[in-house]
Amino acid sequence: MPAPSAEAGIYAYTARTITGETIALDTYRGDVCLVVNVASACGFTPQYAGLELLYRQHRARGFTILGFPCNQFGGQEPEEEAAILDFCLANYGVSFPMFAKVDVKGPAAHPLFRYLTSRRPGILGTRAIKWNFTKFLVDRNGLVRHRYGPRIKPAAIEPELATLLGADPR
Repeated sequence: MPAPSAEAGIYAYTARTITGETIALDTYRGDVCLVVNVASACGFTPQYAGLELLYRQHRARGFTILGFPCNQFGGQEPEEEAAILDFCLANYGVSFPMFAKVDVKGPAAHPLFRYLTSRRPGILGTRAIKWNFTKFLVDRNGLVRHRYGPRIKPAAIEPELATLLGADPR
């Protein structure tokens, strides 16, 4: 099977939700998306609160967050999906879509993250994701517009988010 074209953006991929369903990311066509690799036992875990606030403030305008748990950085997401979901709900009231645990770097990286990192490399052009809570802002056409490192808090991306949301076709 040929590789998806870059023009198809994130819509060319599928992912398994945290509850086990496989969905096409085409489901989010027309939305501005923030794709984030997350972890429950990380120093950046409190960013869940900021992510949820951003989601609640902007979802009516066609914004969603796609959370992908990952255990590749210091073993900070060791739990199974059900426990991850329980943690997110109990501690942060997460209501944005969450997905099954994935690898975000290396040979077993989920194809979505291979695409994201190829379109928006990090500092000094490196493609590898260096830690949990790396964020990719995707426009309404499924194309990656910005990459943010883990230290960038969700509120700090609001200017770029507002620009992308400004052209709401609804």
